[in-house]
Amino acid sequence: MEHIDRTQLYTDSDYRFGYVSKFMEFGADDIEAIKAVAEQVRPLVPVVVDAVYDKLFQFDITKKHFLPKNEGFQGPTDGQGKVADSIEDLTIDNPQIKFRKDFLSKYLNRLLSGPYDEKMLKYLDWVAKIHTDTPSKKSKISVDYIHVNALMGYVESTLVGGLLSLKLDRETESAALLAFNKLLWIQNDFFAKYYCKDGVEEQSVSSTCSFMNSACQNTKKSDSITLL
Repeated sequence: MEHIDRTQLYTDSDYRFGYVSKFMEFGADDIEAIKAVAEQVRPLVPVVVDAVYDKLFQFDITKKHFLPKNEGFQGPTDGQGKVADSIEDLTIDNPQIKFRKDFLSKYLNRLLSGPYDEKMLKYLDWVAKIHTDTPSKKSKISVDYIHVNALMGYVESTLVGGLLSLKLDRETESAALLAFNKLLWIQNDFFAKYYCKDGVEEQSVSSTCSFMNSACQNTKKSDSITLL
């Protein structure tokens, strides 16, 4: 039986990834399965991105996160830091929505391209962190975890639908579906790391305390460069 250090799970991202990936049996075979279909899946990325944003525009509670101007966005605003007067006036073809779609496209293409090394782990961790209100960010935009969790589920189901549409051979298809399922659950765990209060006693004695406690509140505002 392997010993897992509980404190290290909440203070060491690499260790946490190692445990979660080992528990889910995400390994070299899964990475190869993703590589095997990457070029066939890549043309589906714009379809997935459009579907995700169409879904997010169906609810006012998710659409409202798109009103504040993003860091790095150089398009027009209303003078109060918003890209539209109201969520009713915000359209799917707004320049900022294209700006945000580009980030989601880059994220999905990064998952397809790899490599799954230390830089990738830091990237997955960063993607989760920027959705929360942490002192290390310039903006104070934060997205409640309920929306992030729902989004990850929708991204996965949309990606699964796209994979099935490719009519791959059964072995390749099954391996790819399992691999992407595991990978997105690993990403979701990185989100959970910043939102949930498990391990807060360990975090309180680490250098991450200052942003972990604020990230767990789930009641603040949104970030500029987020999937949402």
